[in-house]
Amino acid sequence: MKYPVEGSCQCGQVSYKLHTAPLKVVACHCTECQKLATSPYSVTAIVAAEAIEFTGEMKQWCRVAESGNTNCAKFCPTCGNRVYHYNPDDPSTIKLKLKSKNEAGDEVFEPKAHLWVSEKLSWYDVPEGIKVFDKQP
Repeated sequence: MKYPVEGSCQCGQVSYKLHTAPLKVVACHCTECQKLATSPYSVTAIVAAEAIEFTGEMKQWCRVAESGNTNCAKFCPTCGNRVYHYNPDDPSTIKLKLKSKNEAGDEVFEPKAHLWVSEKLSWYDVPEGIKVFDKQP
């Protein structure tokens, strides 16, 4: 894999350069991620904060998760695309939400596990051989 991998929001106002591989990539089936993605699940790449750089203006929205942790979302104020999530109590990692601009990113952002399958839509089947977790591992 050749780095950096680059991506942007839908309108292009916010962009990123990811300089190293994600720590992990997961598909989350929780109700909140279904709302976020407007699909059966949301793909998230957990990356080291120092391994990624962003350009463009972002706005922020925060909520308290079921775990009791604060989950903040950064998003593009122009097109509304989520860019990443983070826990303000642990700024060492971020949860990147954007797809890359190049085909190489397809490989980088392939989920290796499916989380919150206890809230999975009944008509979606998780691929065989993938790790699954009822909730957050």
